This record gives sequence, structure tokens and C-alpha cells, in this order.
Amino acid sequence: MHRVGWFNERRSALAALSVLVLASCGGGSSDETGTAPPPVTQTTASAVGKAIFFDTSLSASGKQACGTCHVPTRAYTGDPTTDHGLPVPLGGPNMDQTGFRNAPSLVYASFTPPFSLTNGPTGGFFRDGRASSLATQAEQPFVTPFEMANQDAAEVVSRLLKSTATLQAFTAVYGEAVLDDPPAALEDMGLALAAYETEDPSFHPFSSKYDYWLQGQAQLTAQEQSGLDLFNNPVKGNCTACHPSQPQGYDSHALFTDFTYDNIGIPRNWQIPANTQDSVSPIDSAPLSTVITPVDVPNDAEYRYYDMGLCGPFKSATDDPDARVDLSQTTGMCGMFKVPTLRNIAITAPYFHNGNFQNLHQVLEWYVTRDINNNTANNPNPVAAGPGGNPYMAIGTFYLSATGTPDLDEYNDLPADYDANVNVGEVPYTPPTFGGGQAPTLTAQEIDDIVAFLCTLTDGFDPTSPSAYNVPAQCAPIASTSTTQGISR
Repeated sequence: MHRVGWFNERRSALAALSVLVLASCGGGSSDETGTAPPPVTQTTASAVGKAIFFDTSLSASGKQACGTCHVPTRAYTGDPTTDHGLPVPLGGPNMDQTGFRNAPSLVYASFTPPFSLTNGPTGGFFRDGRASSLATQAEQPFVTPFEMANQDAAEVVSRLLKSTATLQAFTAVYGEAVLDDPPAALEDMGLALAAYETEDPSFHPFSSKYDYWLQGQAQLTAQEQSGLDLFNNPVKGNCTACHPSQPQGYDSHALFTDFTYDNIGIPRNWQIPANTQDSVSPIDSAPLSTVITPVDVPNDAEYRYYDMGLCGPFKSATDDPDARVDLSQTTGMCGMFKVPTLRNIAITAPYFHNGNFQNLHQVLEWYVTRDINNNTANNPNPVAAGPGGNPYMAIGTFYLSATGTPDLDEYNDLPADYDANVNVGEVPYTPPTFGGGQAPTLTAQEIDDIVAFLCTLTDGFDPTSPSAYNVPAQCAPIASTSTTQGISR
């Protein structure tokens, strides 16, 4: 019997506890007759989860753990420097197999609601909502061939048996008898990881400059305040339409996501090996052992493989007790991905599900000039490069082919048959003025201001020592616009 429901019923209470993780676990274990283990307290389960989270010996390579792709100092997202600069994580038995999506941040993930289609797709875990809970999501990387690469739950348990410290912590909480039932043991590992990601304060610190400003303990600079105003302005940035800066009922804090799904026509990232035909590992030229069968790709599509989010190609685990419905035939949802939180966005580059953009300026420049391009095959209002063309791309477009020239299609990470799925009805998306649109809704200066505000969403601000705030270089104010003037809430 699945125990995921047991965890879900207690998620809200767990989030409120914010208890400290025990430094070590103690207690007895079950004997060979199957005596029940001691009652599981969330604090001890969290400690087990922490041990599992950082235990690389539980992978086929012996070099990968949850914490490899979800690095604490990067808001529990990936680190491109350890992935040879790729936008997707490396994994597999030899750490030479590439993933398919940019690793998302796990900070604040525990607030994600269950997947629902009631008011449009909302919630669920992974970027496509295919896992029903944090616990079921946490199980999957152990048996995914391009991640931790165990063949099955039995292989995971065989590695757990050899990891003395983690095994001791696990059996002290869940008992020894469950080890004879590998699927149940892997399920308990998922529950422990979910407890850790729900309880440990590092996963929901709410310690950004913005949080302290709301409490009246910090000041926003004039540029940061301008950025917040533009962020919220429905005719300028309109960022808050999907990334609300006010609480939405999931927590008393603003989470800067509404957990909905959107198709915004992100450009194709040619650094993902799956996006090129007959690709091999960029690490050692080894064949890529995992070939994902694409779904819903028309025969006349420009490319063979597309990642289309809710439509697939990834499917829910067969043992997920509450998996969402298969949406592969609901082609109107092809290309839709879950809206991520913008908390800690300044330290979680690269951006979007395919990691196509390296910094926040690029993201915003693309947002406001997306449809000002020279991709002639499917843009009804193409604009030539040069004067009057895209002001941020000398080549005329963000939509490039594998050779770096303008691609035939805009929205080139989606088959052109599904162009109608792309969100074109909200600010800041706009066609060129001669096509009935308007000038970009943000100037270069206003983009700088929004980036400055986004940087205030980085956790780790100390109101007693604001100069010690550790934010990346992209957050440094531009000299001509920087200001020391503070604005109190």
C-alpha cells in the first residue's frame, strides 16, 4: 500500500514546523520476524532524507546524488560548471549521459499543489507535473537511466545496504524488514526526501531583501523600486500575471509563481544533445543510451525531436498512485510547462526548461522583442535584421538554427503546427508596429530596473549587514543608473 497519501495529509503541518534536522539518527531496528519499527516522527524522517539527498553511493556511477543536480548554494538547482557547461545535468553509470531538461530549483517546491485541470493545468511535480507528490518525484531519479541509473528498486536497495551511515539512519526509522521489499523501501526513501525538502529551513527560508523590505527591515533602492513597479505594471512588464508578487493562498508569503502552465515559445537550445540528430555524449562521444520517443510530432515538422511539456514525451511513473492523466493526445497543451518561482532567480541560471538563456537581461530582452524577428516561415510579420529590426540581436532574431543563422521558424522548439498554442495575448508579447503591435513594452533602462528588483528575491539577506548580501554579478547596478537612495515600504 502506498504511503504517499500519509505524507500529503501532513504537508501543511510539516511546512509550519520548520524543525531543525537532527545531526544523527538513533534507535532500534526491526528484527527478522518483521517487528514494526518505531513510529516515524517527521524530524527523524527528515534526517534520513538529508542523508539520502547527499549520498552519491546510491547511484550507479557512485558520483551522483540528489545534491549533485540540486546544489544548496544555488538554491538547490544545477551547477553548469559541474556539467561541462551544459544546460542539462549529466548522469548515467559513467556520468556521460545527458539529461533533457534544465534542473529546477527545489527551494519552495514543497508548496506546490497537486496537479489539477479544474481551472486550467496547475500544480504537480517536475516541469510537466507528471509526478503527483514531492515524494513520488523524489523516487524517480534513482531509476532513471540518464540520472542515477539504477536498473530498478532492488539495485537501489543493494547500494543502500553498502552505505553504512545512510543505512543505519534509514533502518532506525523505517526498520529492516522493508529492505526485503525493494519497491516499498524506495517509496520510503522518497518519503524521507520529501520530509527533508519540506521541513528543512534551507528549502523555504523567505530571507530575501524583498522579504525584509515587506517587514520594514530593509530599503529598496530607487532602481529596485522602479523594477518592482514595472514588474507589477500590466502594460509594462506584467510579470506578476504569472509570477504574483502577492500571496496566492499557498503560503502567507508571495511565492512568485501561480503554479500554472504556459507556452511562451522559448527558442530551441542546441546545446541539448537530444535536439540534434545522431548526437553522442559531448563528454566522451559515447552513444546516448536513452533515446526518448517523441510524441505528437507531425511528419512535416522541421525537427525530429521536441520536448513538449504537458504532452510529453515524458510520462508518469507506472507506480505513481495518483498520477495525472496522460495528456499526450491533448495537443492544445503541447509546449506548456509549469511556471517556475522567481525566488532566487538571480542564482539559478540558465533559464527556462531548456536552459536557453544565460542571464536575466537576455530573458527580458527576448520577452519584449520575441515576435520582432526575421523567421520568415511562420511569422506573419517578419522584420529584417538591422535598423528597425530586433534591437538586441544583430542577426535579427533569438530563434536560431543549429548553425547560428536565423531558423526558418519562430517558436522553433515547437512544431509549427502548434503555433496557435503559444501565448500571444498578454503583455509583454507584441508583434511589430506595422503588424498591429506596439514598440517593446520595456526600454533597456527598464529592463535593468526589473533585473535589479529580481535580484532582491535572492535569499540570504541580513538586515543588520546589508552590504554582505551575496548576489551574482548580473545584479550589480549599471554605473549610470545606480543609486544609493533608499525607499522604505
